[in-house]
Amino acid sequence: MPKTIRELANELKVSKQTIQYHYQRLPTKNRQKDRQGKNMISPTAERIIRDKVEKPLIAKNQQTGSKKETKTSKENNELIATLRREVADLKSQRDKQLAVKDQQISSKDRQIEHLTKLIDQQQQLQLATVAENKKLSGLLENSNTFQKHQESEPKEDIHKNKTNNSWWRFW
Repeated sequence: MPKTIRELANELKVSKQTIQYHYQRLPTKNRQKDRQGKNMISPTAERIIRDKVEKPLIAKNQQTGSKKETKTSKENNELIATLRREVADLKSQRDKQLAVKDQQISSKDRQIEHLTKLIDQQQQLQLATVAENKKLSGLLENSNTFQKHQESEPKEDIHKNKTNNSWWRFW
């Protein structure tokens, strides 16, 4: 079915002037006009024009595509290199942080060991103090028992055994 220049231009996504240019270069037998005198493109003419319009477009797109691919691959390579540098930097920072953490942990281990020794010493001292207190309380009990025993003895007996050695007695 014949198409107008505008319809074919819209289909091929080119300007009407491009279609008009190729239409005018067709052999006369392939050019048609409708009743109103408008240029009509027959299926044969359409095939010829499509070949002339699409091939350069395909070639142009391929060139642009290859340029885009080249540009894209260069950008990708640059991006990959940048990312690799960032990864290396991050690994370096991680290693430094891990080294610092290892030193801190080692320091904490030494502190814990020291504090454990101090707690041990404190417990031993406390046990020694408790034992000493038990000895002292035992001695105090013995002393209190002795005093109570002495206090419980009759006082009269003590005074009976004593002789009166006062100085006035000798006069």
